[in-house]
Amino acid sequence: MSAIEKRIHDAAIRIFAERRMDEINVSELAQTAGVARGTIYKKLESVDSLFENVASQLAAEMNERVGLSAAPDLDPAQRLANGIRFYIRRAHEEPHWGAFLVRYSATSLSLQKMWDGPPARDVLDGLSKHRYSFRPEQMVSVIGMLAGSVLIAIALVLEGHKTWRDAGADTAELVLRALGVPPEEAHAFASAPLPVLPALD
Repeated sequence: MSAIEKRIHDAAIRIFAERRMDEINVSELAQTAGVARGTIYKKLESVDSLFENVASQLAAEMNERVGLSAAPDLDPAQRLANGIRFYIRRAHEEPHWGAFLVRYSATSLSLQKMWDGPPARDVLDGLSKHRYSFRPEQMVSVIGMLAGSVLIAIALVLEGHKTWRDAGADTAELVLRALGVPPEEAHAFASAPLPVLPALD
């Protein structure tokens, strides 16, 4: 993605997080991105296509970064706990990113795919290694519980009800406990120091 495209994407996330799609116009997008209107017209087909592009990019980018953050041999429960806290911390650091997720994750197929990456792999890996105890046919419900828990935690942080550290640790611990990890282990995984979340080139 070019520097100009990134500015347009970042501006779109800010605007989409605050208003409905039919309230957004090219002039406002150009002003927020700091580019000429003509540049916007050259770079995108429509506001609808921009939304899908932004949502897909957001999901793929965060999945890749979370995936790169963990060593291959890391306990899947620790990987899952880290991933949960990465999402919640990033929402604290980039509130418009978090607000975009909270607002559209339930309705955007592109954003729903976010949970098909590292989160689903970590859950399946944990199940295969007997870290978790649920029936395989419950997998869709497990991912729904995970996604819903993270989004609610993000909302609590954005609304000022909890710090990202408390919301992240509580959510990670409770999700792990729900999956069958013993309480003391779940607490230890949820409170371990977070590794660096790698940036993408």
